Amino acid sequence: MRKNTKMKLNQKEVQLITELKTQEELCVQKYDFYASQAKDPELKNLFKKILKHEQTHYDMLTSLMNGTTPQIKYRSPVAVKYEPQGKHPGDQASKDFDKFLCTDIIATEKYVATTYNNDLFYFASTDVRNVLNAIMTDEQNHAEMIWKYKVANKMAA
Repeated sequence: MRKNTKMKLNQKEVQLITELKTQEELCVQKYDFYASQAKDPELKNLFKKILKHEQTHYDMLTSLMNGTTPQIKYRSPVAVKYEPQGKHPGDQASKDFDKFLCTDIIATEKYVATTYNNDLFYFASTDVRNVLNAIMTDEQNHAEMIWKYKVANKMAA
């Protein structure tokens, strides 16, 4: 966190961050639930990994609400490094179930990324826009990772 960087958000900005926090909380809950429900251990682990990113997003938004701009730690896109095994261990029913989880969470990620893209233009602070843009990029990477899993496991249409 940056020290001595207190910012004041206007009413619209507070409202948007509050809504984004609600979306991140839902992502945390979904990834946690889906990790407990997924049949493939690889998918369970992927959901748990992304869950940690979603919790970080929630924490970053909380910092913004508290008037502090969190530091963005740039890293290589995790989606580029992810190479799924493509060896779903279950029968067709469990594979279909995991496909449903993947399809639903991709839809969630697309919605959340789009919301960030639309909302970040309402913020006056370049620092805040950079934070929101970084989170949006993470959301896109999450969707890409899940998509790669689906393709590797012959679940993509």
